[in-house]
Amino acid sequence: MPSILVVDDSPLDRHLAVSLLKKSPDYTVFEAVDGKDALAKIELHLPDLVVTDMMMPNKNGLELVAEVKEEYPLLPIILMTSLGSEEIAVQALQKGASSYVPKRSLASELLEIVDRVLTGLQDVRGRSRLLSRMARYECSFTLENQLDLVCAISSFLREEAIRLRLCSRPECLRVGVAIEEALLNSYYHGNLEISSKLREDDHRLYHETAEKRSKESPYSDRHIYVGVKITPTQAIYSVRDEGPGFDPSILPDPTDPANLDRPCGRGMLLMRTFMDNVIYNDKGNEVTLFKERDEEEDRPE
Repeated sequence: MPSILVVDDSPLDRHLAVSLLKKSPDYTVFEAVDGKDALAKIELHLPDLVVTDMMMPNKNGLELVAEVKEEYPLLPIILMTSLGSEEIAVQALQKGASSYVPKRSLASELLEIVDRVLTGLQDVRGRSRLLSRMARYECSFTLENQLDLVCAISSFLREEAIRLRLCSRPECLRVGVAIEEALLNSYYHGNLEISSKLREDDHRLYHETAEKRSKESPYSDRHIYVGVKITPTQAIYSVRDEGPGFDPSILPDPTDPANLDRPCGRGMLLMRTFMDNVIYNDKGNEVTLFKERDEEEDRPE
């Protein structure tokens, strides 16, 4: 049974996060009151995942991420962000955190994000590496616009990254998160044409609308096209949908801390933070993600 450590100096916020996670019978949840306490708890009992606040005494979230990644590089961390913590959160993502969820969205999104990160971690740990050398690896997929297929291809590509020794295992998990965000954007915002604004205003209606449109034309007739090319120096992932597209130039800068809490910027922030380059086509219905491969000697066993 996976164990999760929740770190927050606010008893109210900590209790909320713990209560939400305990709704799943699959998780064991324990608590820490700040970063210093968290490190002590981790040393006593290594969890499978850490969920942490950013603004805390005795080591803030950024300091906690840095120390955990130094001592426990395989341990994923999800950040809980609030107003005033945006800049620190962006730095923490750059230093190795796996994902984040705004505190105002904990009730609707925390359990979903935790499930996704833990599923990715288990998949990565559960697959042995492919030790053979290769000059080039290419594949492509044409997917019906179905959420289960989106999740399946996301898992497959994450597993392939570790099997093909694209980078270290923790970094492959982050690559998987970036690919998953690109796929989910194509599914929800591209083919189903559902705006992030609706998710911000009414989380339940957002998913109800997605469920309804997934069974209606023209949305249900659309496809997602995925391309992968991995060479000894670089991995390139492309994701294209059949939606009307959008103007990529109007996207807010997702690396600006002021935009961290905006629903339309979450996926882009994670893609740009975890990949080396992200490029949209002019129509805005295809995104290409680039990841430079680690040198062999830099990849821990």
